[in-house]
Amino acid sequence: MNRFVLTLLAALFAGIVFALGAACADDETAPSPLFAPIEPYKTGHLKVSDLHEIYYECSGNPDGLPVIGLHGGPGVGCYPRMRQYFDPEKFHIVLHDQRGAARSKPWGELRENRTPELVEDVERLRKHLKLGKVFVFGGSWGTTLALAYAQEYPDNVRAMVLRGVFTGTQEEVEQHYMGAAWYFPEEHDALMQLLPDPERRPLPDYVFELVKNASDLQEKMKYLNALARLEIKMSHLHMADEEITQMLEGYPDHAHAVLAGIDLHYVTNRYFMKEGQLLDNAHKIKHIPTTMIVGRFDMASPPLGAYRMHKRLDKSKLIIVEKAGHVESEEPITAALVKAVAEWE
Repeated sequence: MNRFVLTLLAALFAGIVFALGAACADDETAPSPLFAPIEPYKTGHLKVSDLHEIYYECSGNPDGLPVIGLHGGPGVGCYPRMRQYFDPEKFHIVLHDQRGAARSKPWGELRENRTPELVEDVERLRKHLKLGKVFVFGGSWGTTLALAYAQEYPDNVRAMVLRGVFTGTQEEVEQHYMGAAWYFPEEHDALMQLLPDPERRPLPDYVFELVKNASDLQEKMKYLNALARLEIKMSHLHMADEEITQMLEGYPDHAHAVLAGIDLHYVTNRYFMKEGQLLDNAHKIKHIPTTMIVGRFDMASPPLGAYRMHKRLDKSKLIIVEKAGHVESEEPITAALVKAVAEWE
């Protein structure tokens, strides 16, 4: 199985927070269609350090409004659907795989893989492609990176559309790993029963320690599959147990371990940011028009994080989509994203 397919499957680990604005989406049950699939007209690798090269691709109109799309995870990689939110006649769509993800080299590498370095990679790519002022589009972890990039380079960002906003606070992390027990007690309890010391906290740090110290891949997968079942449940409004089993059975163990490793690397280091950093620095991006979209029942990235960011941004709009969870493939979320992007055509 090639790395690009693994990128798509890696969505199993994209349980992170995104949103912005205090209105509900108009007619959110009537989905707006995505644009037809397109292929990149250019792909390449950009060397961003002595160790890392990031994969990037360009599609759409080279003379159109430049867009940088930021994928979730961390570690998922970009995927074809990300191109389909934009009219290819009007937008220049630039996507890339972050350090260690998918087609970037070396795959799964955790050294020199931290949020400040990912921020600088976005800026390096913008300069390399001579994009000028960019429109930033991000989902889940991609919203965290988008906010961090905009706060570091506010003059280089024209506008943002963010889905499933996650600001990286300790409160959000605790809600993600422990609050889930209130809504998904079966999956949460199944994970707890596997742990030698279920009282150990913080939970993600403990799980990462167990994974790193596992004697073999089979032992690693014992913990990672239980964690994945919980995160898949949290990320979908509706997901049957049988569907989760099919997803996990079709996913290669070694890829599962690598991608989960990137995700846990970031969460156990609290995303390499100071506590409350994105909220505290919100004043730096008050002038940037920002639309945040979040599902009312997003258990992975609850609306409160987006709401708090929205209250700090003068030019933000928060769209809370009813009857939706975290994943972008849910029709009401897709419709809201397409509509939000169209406002910038």
